[in-house]
Amino acid sequence: MTRVHVALGANLGEPVRTVRAALEDLDRLPTCRLLRASSLYVTPPLGPPGQPDYINAVAELDCGLEAHALLDELQAIEARHGRLRGGERWAARTLDLDILVFGDHEIHDDRLTVPHAHLSERAFFLLPLAELAFTLAVPGHGLVAELLQGVSLAGIRKLSGPEPVP
Repeated sequence: MTRVHVALGANLGEPVRTVRAALEDLDRLPTCRLLRASSLYVTPPLGPPGQPDYINAVAELDCGLEAHALLDELQAIEARHGRLRGGERWAARTLDLDILVFGDHEIHDDRLTVPHAHLSERAFFLLPLAELAFTLAVPGHGLVAELLQGVSLAGIRKLSGPEPVP
């Protein structure tokens, strides 16, 4: 089993309901077990102007899948929640699931980059991750606690949490 941290984000439809449903979906992944989920956070969007705010969270799982198989499962969950791929980069979406950290693995190929390529730059990843794993050493980047000090938390507010494990 590998300890995995997955980011969840949504800003279309009913994003709070979608993120909570996606947490349940994560708990049903084959050979994986949802251990904990962070609070929900309201965060300003990146990308094209005029988007609604996002609801973001991070889930911590023990997972028996290899990283690419997990990515396939996450993309299937996104699709079940209405996610369409191939549109404008950073556009509004019904659900976005990203592998932030996959144990102590570093993966860089045409399908997957782990740790997430922008983990160290994005407060909407780091704040909920810090809630679950403040002292986690992110391979190639340093401690979550230190990374969090390097980002602005402007515009982010806690909505609720931590989320109960289904």
